[in-house]
Amino acid sequence: MSPSKLLVQIQAHRQILNLPHIDLSYLEWNQGQEPLLLLHGLADSSAVWLSLAESLQDRYHIIAPDLRGHGDSSKPANGYRCGDIIADLEALMDSAGWRSTHAIAHSWSAKVVAVWARQKPQRLRSAILVDPFFIDRMPNWLGLTLPIIYRTLPFLKTMGPFASYELAEQQARQLKQYRGWSDLQQAVFRASMEQKPNGRWGSKFVVQARDEIFEDTMQVTGLTEPLEIPTLFLQPDGGLNRLEWQLKSYRTYLKNLQIQKIPGNHWTFLVEPLAFNQAVADFLEKHSA
Repeated sequence: MSPSKLLVQIQAHRQILNLPHIDLSYLEWNQGQEPLLLLHGLADSSAVWLSLAESLQDRYHIIAPDLRGHGDSSKPANGYRCGDIIADLEALMDSAGWRSTHAIAHSWSAKVVAVWARQKPQRLRSAILVDPFFIDRMPNWLGLTLPIIYRTLPFLKTMGPFASYELAEQQARQLKQYRGWSDLQQAVFRASMEQKPNGRWGSKFVVQARDEIFEDTMQVTGLTEPLEIPTLFLQPDGGLNRLEWQLKSYRTYLKNLQIQKIPGNHWTFLVEPLAFNQAVADFLEKHSA
């Protein structure tokens, strides 16, 4: 299917939840019954889950939000800490009539899910953590290097600004998440970009979200006590978590943990979607009602 048709498909699933202070945009597939929440990583959007959601839609009732500060959701001046994100997710669940859900979380949002599981384990039926980013506290000294980090982290390079969409696309095609530049990847990238009021182009992800999320990541530890929630840790061959010491916290605190290696990089769901979708489906099948 062409990128343009995939974009139409994405928009066909678009919904809006109006909350007191923000609007949450989300994609919904509601043919199935079992609740499944899909949470994208930093600077991404709900569109990254299109392939997975399409493959699971017959069995699961799927909601994939644009987390605040991302995609088509509101972008307030502040309010991007774990507690703020969790409150949004619980509001989404309440609007859908869900008391609990399976959750799939990529990168930064895996820390959000870990904090959520610690606070309200009854909300989660199972969790799939896709190559998490800094589940422990980031060292404080990294705060001094944040301006450099913002300029050098590859996945932030599409924030722009760019003089044209074509220049933005040239940048995107050099990044790992778009390796191969498939129709799916092109659609995901297009969905993440917008033309600004000044005519230039950039990501829908905003600076205030970037800054506060990084600050929160330095202050919050994801795993601090034993959790019994069935959890799958997906470890891509070319991902962030390649060494045993990086898995220590997960092995220590997640008492019902399965670690599975899969092909691809940090964005395995975009570069190896078939293998990723199968790994997710197999795990959920074991832990669904």
